[in-house]
Amino acid sequence: MPSSPHHPGPASKNLSGTDAEDLALYREKFRCRLPESLDELHGPTQGVVELPLHMAWSGMTSYDLGNPRQRMGLYRTVLHEGLHDDLPRYLNQDLLLQLWPVLRTLVGRTVRTVWEDAFAQLASRTQAAA
Repeated sequence: MPSSPHHPGPASKNLSGTDAEDLALYREKFRCRLPESLDELHGPTQGVVELPLHMAWSGMTSYDLGNPRQRMGLYRTVLHEGLHDDLPRYLNQDLLLQLWPVLRTLVGRTVRTVWEDAFAQLASRTQAAA
């Protein structure tokens, strides 16, 4: 069953009411940042990307998309820290789909669940890679 505020998912069934409510709010934080469609993601596919401090507050601010580790780090950072308007600017649909089978293992469970619940293309890439 997909996660939702009413069905927070299997990991939360042993949580107290307050913890489950906190988890639902945490999921909603990421859910409200999502684009309507992956088609909105028109970020760069090459070059160096400079992230603003509200996203890169604790680490690198500059990422070379030609470097696979830096590209993965950029996407991980944007998925976790990016706001609604940041996602189309810094993420690219084709790159996200290409990176997702590995990227999904590098992001937190909540981020992974929210994105896969919202976008069947990501969930299907995961199943196809398995």
